[in-house]
Amino acid sequence: MKWTQYRIKTISDAEDIIISTLYDIGLEGAQIEDKVPLTAMEKEQMFVDIMPDGPADDGIAYLSFFVEEEDASPEEHEKNVKEMLEKIRAELEDLRMFMDIGEGSVTVSETEDKDWINNWKEFFHQFYIDDILVIPSWEEMKEEDKGKMVLHIDPGTAFGTGMHETTQLCIRQLKKFVTPETKLLDVGTGSGILAILSLMFGCESAIGTDLDPCAIDAVADNMRNNKIDEDKFRLIIGNIITDKSVQDEVGYEKYDVVVANILADVLVPLTPVIVNQLKPGGIYITSGIIDDKEETVVEAVKAAGLELVEVTYQGEWVSVTAKKPC
Repeated sequence: MKWTQYRIKTISDAEDIIISTLYDIGLEGAQIEDKVPLTAMEKEQMFVDIMPDGPADDGIAYLSFFVEEEDASPEEHEKNVKEMLEKIRAELEDLRMFMDIGEGSVTVSETEDKDWINNWKEFFHQFYIDDILVIPSWEEMKEEDKGKMVLHIDPGTAFGTGMHETTQLCIRQLKKFVTPETKLLDVGTGSGILAILSLMFGCESAIGTDLDPCAIDAVADNMRNNKIDEDKFRLIIGNIITDKSVQDEVGYEKYDVVVANILADVLVPLTPVIVNQLKPGGIYITSGIIDDKEETVVEAVKAAGLELVEVTYQGEWVSVTAKKPC
């Protein structure tokens, strides 16, 4: 079986958001090539005492995605490649509106047969986020885990499974501030994990917004897998930063908690808009912030008239939590 490889030239700072975005159009199992130095933990996990020096990090990254061609004729193959290229380029151009993605060029080639999707099963296993068990569909729950809070999720992207540090930072903050009276807004909801967990924590209701219509199926699957009442979580497709109709549909001064796990370059224009959706006294939880962008987001939060509540850290990532004055 042949696989078509789509290889994107970008920058290392944009890797996570591009992987997350392209998952929504059916591209999974990204291969990352960059010159980002290994962290101390990564070096430990490789069981090597002294790592050789690598090339200097130039900020450039290549992301490769693989699509199986199931006995397609040459004409069908050409049509499929053309359609996928159009989708990829459209998604990349949308991202350019909010952040630097570098060159953003796409090349296409063919590669040998390999079960890229099922290879997830070799590497992705159940894990914990503090006292929450995250488990994929192909694994059985252990006896000692019965009675724990369980999030059922199969991998697609790091952001979508809860493995990524930014997601875990948001989850910990949500546990602090969600109550049975909480009305929550999840901006850039993606696969809906943060809103779904908030509902599992006891949140009254949740609304999510996302740019990509493919989020509809991802959210629906995860709601069903986690037995979330469909009346509890509604998804709105559109750009809340620039689209007044989306802002109107979301509503004003009606949310006790707004969570946005995006990137600093998106949080800066989002924050002065989202202040209008928060109730007085409402909590604004942000993440997706690499450590050297912390001050940028803190300044944006203060400039929007919010009070800084807490800044938390995990690895190289930061979460900024703020409050709207009463």
